[in-house]
Amino acid sequence: MHISTFPYRRVSVIGTTGSGKTTFAGGLARKLGLSHIELDALYWGPNWVGAPREVFRARVEQAVCVPGWVSDGNYRNARDILWPRAQAVIWLDYPFAITFWRLLRRTWRNWRYHQPLCNGNYESLPRQLKFWSDDSIFSWLIKSYGRHKRDYPLLFASPEYRHLEVLRLSSPARAQAWLDNIGEVRF
Repeated sequence: MHISTFPYRRVSVIGTTGSGKTTFAGGLARKLGLSHIELDALYWGPNWVGAPREVFRARVEQAVCVPGWVSDGNYRNARDILWPRAQAVIWLDYPFAITFWRLLRRTWRNWRYHQPLCNGNYESLPRQLKFWSDDSIFSWLIKSYGRHKRDYPLLFASPEYRHLEVLRLSSPARAQAWLDNIGEVRF
């Protein structure tokens, strides 16, 4: 493996809820020996209480002060901090059915095995399965999926983000193959 040929040291991994951003970004950060910035962990406090905007932004500012990092997340109120500093964006852009299935499987597994998530939080399966509720992660997937498909290409074309190298991965298999062969595969 020729990891040293991968030229980017500040990478933002994006994708809709359930696409596997955190897992992918963590694997990429480990392979490159960089910090992993999990935006959910900076935003969500105990009992799923979100940080105030100023607090969250300050945490993100502090996290990106290191020379190299891989972030994961779609937080609009942190994009103006992350993307100007990033060199590349990796977009996990999977079909809705795949993303929905992965999210359902992950939510079930986290709930069933009582897996701790960021800052001591746990999945609540009954809350998540209320698709009509704003508290449901599935509701968020349904609301945000189309918006990401529409908005990301427009953002990448805007002058302030034209410096970014963008890699759009259209399937989990392609994303894994790219990660397995990093350094040998070019953008």
